[in-house]
Amino acid sequence: MENTQQPTTKKYALNYGLLIGGVGIIFSLMLHFMDMQYDQSAGKTIISTLILVVLVVLAIYQFKKANGGLLSLGDALKVGMGAAAIAALITVLYLLLYVNVIDPDFHEKVAEMSRAGMLKNNPEMSQEQMDQTIEMQQKFFWVTYPVVLILNIFVGFVVSLITGLIMKKSDQQL
Repeated sequence: MENTQQPTTKKYALNYGLLIGGVGIIFSLMLHFMDMQYDQSAGKTIISTLILVVLVVLAIYQFKKANGGLLSLGDALKVGMGAAAIAALITVLYLLLYVNVIDPDFHEKVAEMSRAGMLKNNPEMSQEQMDQTIEMQQKFFWVTYPVVLILNIFVGFVVSLITGLIMKKSDQQL
């Protein structure tokens, strides 16, 4: 008796979400050990986004392959957004661990960078204005966590939608 069990979107979303989150953590740790975690270049953002995009597309492709070449737009969205949401949760948990345990001086280092940037871009800014600005940045750092979740899920939605529209195939099209 052969196993004809259909693949589940949940399994692919979970596996690839864990993979995306793991690769993101490895990338972040690599930056940390190379002292590049505070680098303001766009390269870090581009690489992080590419990791998410490529692995979401791969997750959808692998689901379609395991499903006998069939893929609905709904399944593509479930796999892609699910993987992105799981990766976002892992990223937020890792970020909490990073700023509180791995690099407990994170907020002070960011404040120093902000102060240097303010002096460069606005040399007439007073010390009091800089202190107030940095205090507000630190006070509202928590906003980073929901923003990471929302942006990851949004990117997952867009990538899943485009990938699903390109790859979708019903049993009538075979």
